[in-house]
Amino acid sequence: MVDSPDSSDRAFEDVFYPADRVSFVDWREISGAKPAVAIVGIVTILSFVTGLSNLSQLTVPTDGPVAAILPAAEIFVRFGGVLFAFLLGIITVGLSRRKRLAWRAAVVTLPLLLLLPLVSLQPRDFPLLLAIIASYPLLLANRDSFDQRIELSSLQIAALFSFIGVGVYGTVGSYGLRDQFLEMETWGDAVYYVIVTIATVGYGDITPLTPEAQLFSLSIILLGTGAFTVAVGTLIGPAIESRMAAAFGNMTASELTLLEDHVVVLGYGDVTESLLEEVAPDADVVVVTPDAATASDLKDEDVNVLTEDPTDESVLEDTRISAARGVVVSGPDDGRDALAIIAVRNVDPDVRIVAAANEGKHTKKLAGVGADAVINPRAIGGRLLGQSVLGDLKSITAADLVVESDAVVGTPDGPEEPPEANTQTNSDDRP
Repeated sequence: MVDSPDSSDRAFEDVFYPADRVSFVDWREISGAKPAVAIVGIVTILSFVTGLSNLSQLTVPTDGPVAAILPAAEIFVRFGGVLFAFLLGIITVGLSRRKRLAWRAAVVTLPLLLLLPLVSLQPRDFPLLLAIIASYPLLLANRDSFDQRIELSSLQIAALFSFIGVGVYGTVGSYGLRDQFLEMETWGDAVYYVIVTIATVGYGDITPLTPEAQLFSLSIILLGTGAFTVAVGTLIGPAIESRMAAAFGNMTASELTLLEDHVVVLGYGDVTESLLEEVAPDADVVVVTPDAATASDLKDEDVNVLTEDPTDESVLEDTRISAARGVVVSGPDDGRDALAIIAVRNVDPDVRIVAAANEGKHTKKLAGVGADAVINPRAIGGRLLGQSVLGDLKSITAADLVVESDAVVGTPDGPEEPPEANTQTNSDDRP
């Protein structure tokens, strides 16, 4: 009995074009987390440009509907754009890393920035107004995508709190000693004095007049510069480590959080290079391999790579398998490939897994531990060689190339199974 052309076509379509993953319009490309981050970045640029434009004006118009109810409206319009741009720049970096705190900050900051065009109501403010209106619904719709917590070490937390503590100490202390300073009258003067003192600028417009005030200023200089140096070092250090990890063939944490609708390749075997050439043009690919030399070579070819154990479930979680289009297991060892399949199933029971068997006798085993489809490259190569020498390549169908679930097709060990085995399915799939 021979498979009909229709059944062969259906088998081919089921493997390479799963119906549940094909859509006429991929809405995630235009309404997902990446477009939301991109629009917030556009808002940042527009805010900076608008702020510079306002700063260059001799007089700033405040003709908007909320100008009358906003105190210091002219100061807000003149300086708000640039200040919000710097804040949104930091928020955009956090959003690109899928940080929940950055999402919350954006949800609060964007409505405040919306006041800027509503106060001035000038034609140059309309692009900023439209960008803010477009970004806010996208952020709210993709709320669950920004689920990464900011994890700080105890040293980083201590450094940040010490820096904040020095700022509070300096502000409260200088305001309390304002009678012993020249030109120190308000809380704003106190904040200004602390900032220029910690920054070691010292304009000289506010100066201590008594020994007590001088000792206090000296304490601000010592404690402030020390806390600032430690805080910057503890925050910049991890970034440098990430760059070093990338140089040795590892994706950074921010790159991993950006993965979406990608293909995860576990292991690097004989067929992986051809696989990457086929898949890379249509989808983002992440290769997980424990071989540092292979990882370095892949990194040089601009391939996303993680130098880790593909059987480690925590590593698989880092590759965002839950958001992946599918997983390919193609290592050089079928035993480790089986462990990798089990680990993937533990992380995400629903993701599609396609495995490449190095030996035909392991085809059923890989399907049995959870692979949705198993391909035996050696068997396929042998068949193609045989058919090629006989001049009859067309007789090989898609059903001969792929093993779906428990079905075993064309294994090289022993006689070929009857055609009915080509369409065998798991007992779970039977009605």
